[in-house]
Amino acid sequence: MNSIFDLGIRLIVVIQGLGSWLETPMEIFSFLGTEDFFMILLPVLYWCVDSKLGIRVAFVLLLSTGVNDALKLAFHWPRPYWYSAEVNRFAAETSFGIPSGHSQTAFAVWGMMAAWLKKWWAWLAAGLIVFFIGFSRLYLGVHFPHDVLFGWLVGGLLLWLTVRFWDPVAARLKKMSFGGQALAAFLASLALILLPLIPYLWLTLTSWQPDPAWASFASEAVTLGGAFTSAGTLFGLGVGLAWLERQGGFKTSGAWWKLILRFLLGVAGVLIIRYGLKFVFPEGETVLAYSLRYLRYALIGAWVAGGAPWIFLRLKLAEK
Repeated sequence: MNSIFDLGIRLIVVIQGLGSWLETPMEIFSFLGTEDFFMILLPVLYWCVDSKLGIRVAFVLLLSTGVNDALKLAFHWPRPYWYSAEVNRFAAETSFGIPSGHSQTAFAVWGMMAAWLKKWWAWLAAGLIVFFIGFSRLYLGVHFPHDVLFGWLVGGLLLWLTVRFWDPVAARLKKMSFGGQALAAFLASLALILLPLIPYLWLTLTSWQPDPAWASFASEAVTLGGAFTSAGTLFGLGVGLAWLERQGGFKTSGAWWKLILRFLLGVAGVLIIRYGLKFVFPEGETVLAYSLRYLRYALIGAWVAGGAPWIFLRLKLAEK
């Protein structure tokens, strides 16, 4: 097993040897695969560009995040700078390495946008962005080459599954009552928790211990926090979308100043819920903390999908 790590270290050292001038460009590309970036991108797509595209991107993002959490716990492999002091660390991460979440999610999300546009230039742009996000993770010293390659493979598979089954599943959901749709969203969110829960329980119940050489880096790696974040958001999005559809939906078109006001007002709501409740709710690895995290992100999802558009309609910032 060490041979694949050692080979990866040699390649990363070569890449980092290209020069420090790459640090800023690589940090920018890496940002395009972060939660903070997607918190900006998704509202823009859903509120201001095309709500149907926005909800597809949101779903594949949350699906990818949930699967990534599960796979990281299942493999529980180290990151390059955990494994070898030869690697310069330009970023810090607390989760396990494989698969690369940035690479996996980038493939799924940017690929979804390219699939929606159905233009050759969109696929080219998505491909370049995905490649450089993966490359940036190598340069920054936070992923091995096999982390990135496996992330691309999983992201591509999830993208294909989402595109392949979206229309038939959506058609079936449309025929359901509001209660049925809410239940479907809840069950889907539970699946995002159960996926990583299995390896999580195995690691905790067997008293697994990381390699002493990198144990100090992995002190926060065994967690379900990300799973409850994704699950809660998915449930909230599903309920919010189902409710809004019964109110007649909304159109994303509008004057440029209305689009800006939508974004500012909507993001303000997200920040109030996210950080306001974070200040009130307890943090930690307890059932209560996880449950309240689920609730907090469910409220964010419901606000994004249903609450904010409803406010836009009331303030005449959008039309049905």
